[in-house]
Amino acid sequence: MLRTRILTALVLLPLMLAALFLFPASAWAVFAALVCGLALWEFARMSGFTPWRNGIYLSVTALAAWGLGRAAVVPPPWLHGAVLAFWLLAVPLWLYRRWRAPSGLTAALLGWLLLFPAWFAMLEWRPEADAAHARQLLAIMGLVWIADVAAYFAGKAFGKRKLAPAISPGKSWEGVAGALLAVALYVQWVNHMGWMLLPLSRWQWLALALPLTMVSVGGDLLESWFKRCAGMKDSSALLPGHGGVYDRIDSLIAVLAVSNALRALAGW
Repeated sequence: MLRTRILTALVLLPLMLAALFLFPASAWAVFAALVCGLALWEFARMSGFTPWRNGIYLSVTALAAWGLGRAAVVPPPWLHGAVLAFWLLAVPLWLYRRWRAPSGLTAALLGWLLLFPAWFAMLEWRPEADAAHARQLLAIMGLVWIADVAAYFAGKAFGKRKLAPAISPGKSWEGVAGALLAVALYVQWVNHMGWMLLPLSRWQWLALALPLTMVSVGGDLLESWFKRCAGMKDSSALLPGHGGVYDRIDSLIAVLAVSNALRALAGW
């Protein structure tokens, strides 16, 4: 299993980096839409959509994405506000109350709220096909990866107090502490390298990055809860050794959406 996981990562990582640094804006938009579309397909399966309903749902979503991209639509402030309300207020309450995953039209709307803001964020953090904007988006993604890896190893080494045993028994508060520490160090390095183009000091970046780390944890737990409600171990078997696309980007879509909403509403 570990060998398969590593081999899959060795294929996916160069592909993602090539798209991030080499694709023109239009091709990057299509690539990002494909990633989000696959995750949306998996989410709809978890929500009980039949294959034909899922096909219709994805077709409507693809047409909407094509229209929005062709018209160069910029997300309005109310959408960014909804994103912040969802991830910062609704998701923690959802996990605390352990509400059941929605179905039908509610699930369809939730899927769009999960994936469309993340897609917009991938386009807006990387609006041009240049190395500077590519590094900026990579820095945001790196925060999620650093947090995930640090939480895993800190949890394995020191984990005693369970974070959410009814949702994801393997996660611990010690793992979260390890993630926060690793991200704090990572932000200092990213700031030193000049990867972020926004006019923020290292302390402002730190004040932003630590809450984003908690958002990352929330995104991971939310997908774990959806899978538990659906009785599924993985969102799909698309990625050998890794599960599904949604399994790989559950934290990423949360951090991308929230960071982009804060950027837009702050006028950065």
